[in-house]
Amino acid sequence: MRIMGLDYGDRNIGVAVSDAFGWTAQGTGVVQKRRDGSEMDRIAELVQEHEVTEIVVGLPKNMNNTIGPRGEISIAFAEQLQKQLNLPVHLWDERLTTVSAERTLLEADVSRKKRKLVVDKMAATLILQNYLDSKTKR
Repeated sequence: MRIMGLDYGDRNIGVAVSDAFGWTAQGTGVVQKRRDGSEMDRIAELVQEHEVTEIVVGLPKNMNNTIGPRGEISIAFAEQLQKQLNLPVHLWDERLTTVSAERTLLEADVSRKKRKLVVDKMAATLILQNYLDSKTKR
């Protein structure tokens, strides 16, 4: 029973997967978006590979808690995932997760080039870890 976290961006989709107990999130990689929509096939492969039973998609809300154009795109993506994979898909407020990931990488003195390679994966990990933490507090 693993949970997958996705950070849906303009060019890339950051991917993280929980451990079997649903306690910790590990970044597993980045799926590049394609014009032909084949990124859905890759996500389906990862779901099978990691035995994922549910998915969490980051929902970028505005600071005043409203949903803007980016949020609408993420909602549509989550709905498409749910239809194609037939798995529960949850939306999770991801305000500032990418900012937090960038800040952490900056503090670790990671070069700009390397930051670009891992920031999406790290944002997905933060989204998933926050979701997992909220479930264990209940």
